[in-house]
Amino acid sequence: MKKSSTPSKFSSKNPKNRRSNKSGRKDTSHDDDSIIYGLHAVIAALQNPARKCQKLTVTKNALNEIQQQAEIPPNLEVQKASPDQINKKLKPGTVHQGALLNTAPLPEVSLETVTANGKPIIVLDQVTDPRNIGAIIRAATVFGAGGLVMTRHNSPASGGALAKTASGALEKMPLVRVANLARCLESLSEAGYLTCGLDEDGAQWLGDIPRDRPIACVMGAEGKGLRRLTKENCAQLVRLTASDASSFATLNVATATAVALYEIVR
Repeated sequence: MKKSSTPSKFSSKNPKNRRSNKSGRKDTSHDDDSIIYGLHAVIAALQNPARKCQKLTVTKNALNEIQQQAEIPPNLEVQKASPDQINKKLKPGTVHQGALLNTAPLPEVSLETVTANGKPIIVLDQVTDPRNIGAIIRAATVFGAGGLVMTRHNSPASGGALAKTASGALEKMPLVRVANLARCLESLSEAGYLTCGLDEDGAQWLGDIPRDRPIACVMGAEGKGLRRLTKENCAQLVRLTASDASSFATLNVATATAVALYEIVR
């Protein structure tokens, strides 16, 4: 997996997306949490009772589609607009499908909440591309994962491109943000999880790991892979393939996560 030399629009490397907090440090985690666009993402948000929706800007055709699948809250402000008018509210090139929803972020979920059900958990180590994470959330929902964990800093917002790519799955998959990933892995182990870091040089195939306890699958960033401290805090380092003929490093991280989840739950 070769890493693109162009920084993600949500990356901390892009100064346009940096935001200073009171301490003077840069925080990029929640720049777009209040914006959801795309028909599937908007419909799912409207159907989610945990969402506090504030304003829906929508074309006539998109509104008709939304009303066929979701009930629009009576107190929600609905503003009809042309596609060009919606374009002006978003970054150039955004595919919004005629639907833009302003909403409060979902309530935060604790690590204890997602470990309580014993389902597989996906942990992301500095995966920063919002579309990759959106695709991972979608796969995690399909394969019945219990939650997705990523760091509070150096991770993209849970709205915008992430929500669009998740195609509604963001409303179903618990998302946990943690301050310290190494400490999080320790907590997962204490909760009875086997923490498996996917690494192309892993000594064991993912399909051979014991299934006597729930699994937390740790995925690294494309190109860089898992950080040293993350590897040290994983109980096992495993590879995605049964032989050395191919390597999971040749796969996009979202695809690799989907394959890993399939292997874990099959």
